[in-house]
Amino acid sequence: MKKSISLLAVIFIANILYGQTTEDSVLLRRMANEILSNGNAYENLRFLTKKVGPRLSGSPQAGSAVLATARMMREAGADTVILQECMVPHWVRGAKESAKLIFANGKEYALKVAALGNSVGTPTAGLKANVIEVRNFAELEKLGTAGNIKGNIVFYNHPMDPTFIKTFMAYGDAVPYRGRGPSMAAKYGAVGVIVRSMASNKDDHPHTGATVYNDSMPKIPAIAISTNDAEYLSNALRMRMVSQVYFKTSCKMLPDEKSYNVIGVLRGSELPDEVLTVGGHLDSWDLAEGAHDDGAGCMQSIEVIRAFKALGIRPKRTIQSVMFMNEENGGRGGEKYAEMAKKDGRKFVFAIESDAGGFVPRSIGLSLNAAQKAKLWSFERLFKPYAIEFSEGGGGADIGPLRSVGTVMSSLNPDSQRYFEVHHAETDVLESVSPRELHLGAFGMAAILYIVSENGL
Repeated sequence: MKKSISLLAVIFIANILYGQTTEDSVLLRRMANEILSNGNAYENLRFLTKKVGPRLSGSPQAGSAVLATARMMREAGADTVILQECMVPHWVRGAKESAKLIFANGKEYALKVAALGNSVGTPTAGLKANVIEVRNFAELEKLGTAGNIKGNIVFYNHPMDPTFIKTFMAYGDAVPYRGRGPSMAAKYGAVGVIVRSMASNKDDHPHTGATVYNDSMPKIPAIAISTNDAEYLSNALRMRMVSQVYFKTSCKMLPDEKSYNVIGVLRGSELPDEVLTVGGHLDSWDLAEGAHDDGAGCMQSIEVIRAFKALGIRPKRTIQSVMFMNEENGGRGGEKYAEMAKKDGRKFVFAIESDAGGFVPRSIGLSLNAAQKAKLWSFERLFKPYAIEFSEGGGGADIGPLRSVGTVMSSLNPDSQRYFEVHHAETDVLESVSPRELHLGAFGMAAILYIVSENGL
């Protein structure tokens, strides 16, 4: 008799769960239809890229982006739009950079370069010196210890490894030469640094990005060089054709500026003090429109609010769509949001970030404990019809500080094979984004937020 009762209980619970997931499946189908048919993310992205344009933190364009996305949030139907003040660094590139090889025979060859973000500028007349090529920090240390670096320009020629199928792993392997490279070279007396662009392809577009100076070392000028010219320079050095390299930059750091995170709120109907965060970073590098990095993630996050409102869905838990400021060269926006979360008194349950481009979504990354995984992974089958899987590990630079308050980390993971062709380069423009792929990503984020809002963790 007891076994029969237990069996009936299992069947009863299973039927309830089946009914819930069936309802969820129907709702997600409606959500996908709404976003794919009526989504506004691409048109919002058009405005951000073509009307506002590049928007490095501290710039007037970044200020315009704050006002534009606050308007978009209101038009999407947010219950409240909050401008969260934060102080951000203000680095300016100044006049366009110039660089050239000076051959042993006196001839010259112009190089395609861009100053690294946060870099100091060269002297007014520019910088001219011999060039020492290194492939890694071990070579730098060996040459530096021998006294061969002092007074020279260091050329970090470390390509992104093409054998990594996950291109973010290749980026992670190469990016320390941009981030720490200038200070490491300055330690041994280098007067300047040239860094091979963090690009997965060979082209003529230099890719910028932030460098981080060690205050105990001299701050020396640093530039990125296009991958094609990195190859050219390397060959010329190997053949002993080059006498010196000259480059001139006019960049400088100005005093911090006041800026804002833009937060659109959908208040929860049953558990309003439990907060789910979705977002991307509003700032972009100054070389291009920042369509993939990270206009795409911002517009997808606004689309989440629009879709919920269009379908008449009032989430059980509060959803905050956040346009984070200053991810590219400081991370101040993410830090400010987490600071607020610590003092807020509410529970910041879950956060998902889109900062890997607007390409077709492949998975939703999730960092969960065993109990959370057992619960949430049971919903993965609802995402299969949309070719979206769940994968281990989630998070992002802007939502990362929320770990300190126990927030579960998640990320939208698009196909990454073409991302580093445009990342931080002048090629990151609206025309490189597919409207359908962008909207599929917006659906993926809206769907996981709905599941977590209605079912908890």
